[in-house]
Amino acid sequence: MAGDETIVGGGRFDTGRDGYMAMRKYAKQWPNRVWAIEGCQGIGRHIANRLLADGEQVVDVPPKLSARARVFATGQGRKTDATDAHSIALVGTRMAGLRAVVNEEQLALLRILVDRRRSLGDDHTRMVSQLHQLLLELIPGGAKKSLSAAQAKALLATIRPRDAVGKARRRVAAELIADLERIYRAPRKPTRN
Repeated sequence: MAGDETIVGGGRFDTGRDGYMAMRKYAKQWPNRVWAIEGCQGIGRHIANRLLADGEQVVDVPPKLSARARVFATGQGRKTDATDAHSIALVGTRMAGLRAVVNEEQLALLRILVDRRRSLGDDHTRMVSQLHQLLLELIPGGAKKSLSAAQAKALLATIRPRDAVGKARRRVAAELIADLERIYRAPRKPTRN
């Protein structure tokens, strides 16, 4: 659709590789094109990401806006592929301020790393707390709160419980120390693109 809302072309393309390539080839006749895709955070994400990866400009058309445009353009809200495409193109042409879709790979990468770091931090806090509780139960008077894994290991080596509960506490404490040591010596490799 041109800026004056004149329909300049159209077609049906399947979602497979061949359909996508045919659509891209067809669209090359408009060198200054912007793709208006409905729901780029949902059902439209797949095609939007493919277009972005190929260097195309994409704007996200919220489904509510395209539904309103469909009602205004047709006088009713019935959905067909043709009316959907037309209403999405109308919104893409008429509406200023639509969100430009960007490659969010870097954001996704950072989110994955932050989630992993948070998870390790939560695990660390939980393990240290559990270890401290076990040491309180194994050692009269307990142990200081801020022990390194090496200090906790040395302290645990001095404890020889005789009852089954004490032995279980010592075994679990040793496992927690081993888990903490594993976290502490995990290699920190920088990520490369």
